[in-house]
Amino acid sequence: MSMFQKSVEKKYLNELDSSFVDKKYADFQNYFGNPERQENIRNSKEEQFQEGFLRELFVNILGYTLNPEPNFNLTTELKNISNSKKADGAILKGDNATAVIELKGTNTTDLDKIETQAFGYKNHHPKCIYVITSNFEKLRFYIQNAVDHVDFDLFNLSKEQFSLLWLCLSKDNLLADLPFKIKDSSVLQEENITKKLYADYSKFREAIYNNLIKNNPETDKLLLFKKTQKLLDRFLFIFFAEDRLLLPPNSISEIIKQWKTLKDELDEYIPLYARFKKYFGYMNTGFKGKKYDIYAYNGGLFKPDEILDNILIDDDILHEHTVKLSNYDFETDVDVNILGHIFEHSLGEIAAIAATSGLIPLTDTRVISKRKKDGIFYTPKYITKYIVENTVGKLCNEKRNELQIIDEEYAKGRKNRKKEIVRTLDKKLDEYRNWLLSLTILDPACGSGAFLNQALEFLINEHRKIDELRAQLFGGAIIFSDITTDILEKNIFGVDLNEESVEIAKLSLWLRTAQKGRKLNTLSNNIKCGNSLIDDPGIAGDKAFNWNKEFPNVFSKKEKKAWHITTAIHNSRYSQRMFDYHITTDNANWLSENDEIVITEIIAGIVKEDKLNVIEYNICGDHMHLLLVCEEEELTKIAGKIKGKSARLYNSNKGINPLVRLDGEKSVPLWTQKFGKSKIRNEDYLNNAITYIRNNRIKHELPKSERIEEIKKEFLCTKEHAFRTEYKGGFDVVIGNPPYGADLKDSVSFLKSYYKTFSLSGESYILFVEKSCELLRYNGRLGFIIPDTYLNLEFSFPIREYLLKNSIIEEIVLLPAKVFESATVDTTNLIIQKKNYTDTFYYNDVNIKLINKKSNSIDFNEFNKEFTVSTQLWNSEKSFLIQSNNEEIILIQKIDQGFYKLKTFAEMFSGIKCYEVGKGNPPQTPQIRDEKPFTKEYQVNSNWLPFFEGKHVDRYQLSWNQNSWLNYGNWLAAPREKENFVNEKILIRKIVGSTLICNYVPYTSYCN
Repeated sequence: MSMFQKSVEKKYLNELDSSFVDKKYADFQNYFGNPERQENIRNSKEEQFQEGFLRELFVNILGYTLNPEPNFNLTTELKNISNSKKADGAILKGDNATAVIELKGTNTTDLDKIETQAFGYKNHHPKCIYVITSNFEKLRFYIQNAVDHVDFDLFNLSKEQFSLLWLCLSKDNLLADLPFKIKDSSVLQEENITKKLYADYSKFREAIYNNLIKNNPETDKLLLFKKTQKLLDRFLFIFFAEDRLLLPPNSISEIIKQWKTLKDELDEYIPLYARFKKYFGYMNTGFKGKKYDIYAYNGGLFKPDEILDNILIDDDILHEHTVKLSNYDFETDVDVNILGHIFEHSLGEIAAIAATSGLIPLTDTRVISKRKKDGIFYTPKYITKYIVENTVGKLCNEKRNELQIIDEEYAKGRKNRKKEIVRTLDKKLDEYRNWLLSLTILDPACGSGAFLNQALEFLINEHRKIDELRAQLFGGAIIFSDITTDILEKNIFGVDLNEESVEIAKLSLWLRTAQKGRKLNTLSNNIKCGNSLIDDPGIAGDKAFNWNKEFPNVFSKKEKKAWHITTAIHNSRYSQRMFDYHITTDNANWLSENDEIVITEIIAGIVKEDKLNVIEYNICGDHMHLLLVCEEEELTKIAGKIKGKSARLYNSNKGINPLVRLDGEKSVPLWTQKFGKSKIRNEDYLNNAITYIRNNRIKHELPKSERIEEIKKEFLCTKEHAFRTEYKGGFDVVIGNPPYGADLKDSVSFLKSYYKTFSLSGESYILFVEKSCELLRYNGRLGFIIPDTYLNLEFSFPIREYLLKNSIIEEIVLLPAKVFESATVDTTNLIIQKKNYTDTFYYNDVNIKLINKKSNSIDFNEFNKEFTVSTQLWNSEKSFLIQSNNEEIILIQKIDQGFYKLKTFAEMFSGIKCYEVGKGNPPQTPQIRDEKPFTKEYQVNSNWLPFFEGKHVDRYQLSWNQNSWLNYGNWLAAPREKENFVNEKILIRKIVGSTLICNYVPYTSYCN
């Protein structure tokens, strides 16, 4: 994994003393390149070679002085400052560790496994910057955090790689903090390149679009706009491919040169765009020429396009901008991460251009940024990496444990081992690889593909680990599998509402995986455009998205059958088994009509909640009938829930709560232990069963219950509805950064009817959480970065209840305030595991990790506070309390129960919001928002009253100097209730610390 920007890295490498580095490389190879010595190292235990490794590499090659030599700067076994644990080694600046070293034997092939341990040591040394881990054969180097690292294969280290090792780890460089400076310069260089390239990229896009409108007036503007983006995608791929030698170098320059020759020297003018179109054709079908060959990469990006094949573009536009962009070095200056930033920024501008061009209707008085409207914000790499590792990574760890893949067993090799043992070990790797290729990973709002690219990178590394284990088992060099095509086709899935996002996501995956002479994956079956939340074309139009049909390899049709289900009241039936064992029973209870109504209402709730297909139903004193349509494998679970929940709620309604009998029985049984089931085999049988159940009360000479018949109408369905096509299956993992604050006003009625968690004052991300849970397989993992408003606000109670009843909440990480470049929003990482619905809640301890809200950087190996909290307490509090552990919450509950709450004495309300475009009566315009006519620094007339902001509220007095006044009225964005501001009140400043800042105000005034 690259840690430095390549052009910056190249600059510093060029400044090395090459002759001295060559000599050191020779010394290095003499020791670590010796095959016999390598084998001895592999056979050594960790403790045997630790000191030798530090001496041979860090002292003899890199120039450090090992304790106990005078003026040493390298030591073994450095004790942590705050506990007794010890790192295997450390590089010192004076008395302080600047780098910790964690060593394992070569039987530890996966250095990922010791990352947390190594950073645990770093976190106990405040001045430590670097982390080094090694298994003697491989060495890994980190700077500050675990987001990026650089790996060195010590047994197969090239001269170029050794130069980088020297640059990072030689004594003079590391003690001068040169690696830190290089990384810092890399960040700055990436930012500069991103800004400059994006500016040029945007100008190119705008120029092309305007030129297309001018030259192609008969073509729809919106269509031309979309084709502009596709054309830029084509050029970007070529720029990238020519600099990485996937295409002949300087391809764009050569095309321009040929065009000029034809025009100026041979008097054979051909439009420049015609020359580019010819090259696009080569990219699609391939080309073999005298000077160069072009492979048919295609993938869909270069296939014939009726619009792009027939439009006209001026030569000067293409010439100016293609020359400018081709001057960037897409090998050293521009990597796929920079392109990811550019793509995400591009999505924000696309709608702005479209809106100002009249392609997107403007809402009454405002232009809504597309990024705000659809809730799009770029996700930093440290977030995508953490979420992928804690979802996909967890599943992988569980599978490796299940298969008992133990690194140490493979490190023993096959020499002197039974063939059966070797075959078993090899078979486990095959099973694990096949399982990996069966994983399905979804981002339901994929944007430019940041999460999908991270998942791809993780899976590639996981397959590499398999190759390394196999090489250890059988000996010889590591041969890495060419697996990226399979991963893209089988593992990676994405959906986005924005067509441009989908195309850019595909392009970003192509750029990351493109190899010379290999076709690009089409990706059209995996990355799709649509509305992830709505499948109704009447609401979402052509963006309506049917998950079952769009991803047939993930979802399959249910094999539904009709079943006649019967169950009877406890003790009302006497079975042969009871007779054989001489079991005596109590008298059975006969249900009253009111009991039957209560049970029927409970059944109705279950049917509607779980969307069950019940064609007919009846209850008759001591037994119940249902005609249910479902798969056979679902039957026991459905019947169990109907019996269990109806018994529990019925008993609770009877006042039997808690449900424990005097004789110690855990609950009061209502139904018999078993239930009867009969498969309906044909249409006649089905119709007879419907009639039989419908008339069952008549058969038993029971009166018709009008109330029961009314309730039945609420939950019974037709035969046609019951046997409609339904699907099963789901994704193994759902990850992403779902839209925050997206505009849902046009879909309220549909969303309200479809989603249990919908709220008019709610957030779009909440619906994505519910939908994504629905799309998961049982035991699948979800990992999202989402706002923290779901934790305890009233409108988000439904999503808290949904998560407690449908999943095990594994982890919540509270993130700093400024995660996103373009949005200040308090966010969390949420990690859950899907479970079957329960009508209570899933009991478990949730891992809570808190990071300083004001932090400018995030290290997921170091948290301000880390603890667990019980979902039982969350359920009782109806809130996800993530600032307090179990003991603290219990203490708070005791305080809560023993004292009056503030609401007992006072009415609480929020302050006024003065300005927001589109709010107020009449709706505010951008001009009103900017000019702020309703607030002044002076009192205009007697209608203007004092207006207090948070800055005016100090600990002991108001710091208001008659310099803030408000003209109150409906024209304000959120005026609240006027009565709230009349006469005396207590102003409480927004809580910014551990103490309350309040002021008493005895007169009519306003506040924000």
